[in-house]
Amino acid sequence: MEKIMPLLTPLAILVGVLNESRLLPLSWLVPWIFAVMTLIGSLKSNLGDLLNVLLKPQKLIVLMVILHVVMPLVGWLAALLIFPDDPYTVTGYVLLFAIPTGVVSVVWVSIYSGNIALTLALILVDTLLSPLIVPGTLYILMGSSVEIQMGEMMKGLLWMVVLPSLAGMLLNQWTKGKVNTVYGPPLAPFVKVGLFMVVAINGASIARYLKHPDGKLLVIIAVTFVTVVLGYVIGSLVSRRLRWNYEDSVAVQFNSGMRNLSAGAVLAVKYFPPAVALPVISGMLFQQILAALSGFVIGRRSKRLLVLSEVERKRQAAPAKDADVFAKLR
Repeated sequence: MEKIMPLLTPLAILVGVLNESRLLPLSWLVPWIFAVMTLIGSLKSNLGDLLNVLLKPQKLIVLMVILHVVMPLVGWLAALLIFPDDPYTVTGYVLLFAIPTGVVSVVWVSIYSGNIALTLALILVDTLLSPLIVPGTLYILMGSSVEIQMGEMMKGLLWMVVLPSLAGMLLNQWTKGKVNTVYGPPLAPFVKVGLFMVVAINGASIARYLKHPDGKLLVIIAVTFVTVVLGYVIGSLVSRRLRWNYEDSVAVQFNSGMRNLSAGAVLAVKYFPPAVALPVISGMLFQQILAALSGFVIGRRSKRLLVLSEVERKRQAAPAKDADVFAKLR
């Protein structure tokens, strides 16, 4: 299932659009499905990993600044430039980059041998703070341009994301990791199935936009693509600038680019007019594809670094070898 992840969300959106009348009555299930997904994903977390990162929080702070200062500003400015008279679409882009990093980023970071502890700590901290960060970001950047149900949104994030995350972490801690070892692998496919269901149902909620695409929708998809790519690029540039090691660079690159779009779609559909959901749903079309492409770039770069390090090792070994030969000749 991990191999077909890049195709999973676009396929789910297609299923949702084609089955609009059947899936729309199931919208009430989405928060429950998402809460279960969050609980399963959080079984990997424990207090020890969180404490280790919090004791040296520099990398965590850098990631949080990228996620919740730099990228929301990028999305807001890009939307204002392209859609100056459409506050709902602008709100959609702010929401797109205000939501926490994606739980599924753990999958990609682990595939490319990145820093799992940093990723899990980021997901946990970002998720726990989301009831404050998401409404706060929307209020600061959008003000009174659109009606924001801040109280209801905070409550939704609390029981849909925060409480399941805490429950998963405490279960891991209480069982000393056994709950993840025993139940993690058999439950993992349900996260992918749940993601498919959430995206399909949310796709049905905006089917009327996707069934009759116009020029504006195509522009929204293009702007979303460019801004999401910028997240990966900014993460990569920051890690190189700060000279982070390979594991940390992988973690920052994936976490800067990926978002918990299923949670964002739930919030957009539940608390805002349908137009706000379009930027978030459009991000679902290619988030996994971009993650796969980012992984390909990371893989190529790591191979190049391995070749360069091997060449350097041989170069350093050559003078010593020549010295040994010279000594024997003497």
